[in-house]
Amino acid sequence: MLNQRKNVPGGFLGRAFAVFGAAVNASNAVENHRRPAKRDLAILGIDPKAFDQL
Repeated sequence: MLNQRKNVPGGFLGRAFAVFGAAVNASNAVENHRRPAKRDLAILGIDPKAFDQL
């Protein structure tokens, strides 16, 4: 997850909002039977290729 932290500006608070937003976006996508965005999965530390196996 260290690599993703560099992609999110704003320090700790910016990363916290990015993780929260990515979690909300991913959960909405799953609830609506859609695949979450690769960027959201990467921010959450989930390999997008591994998500397909779930």
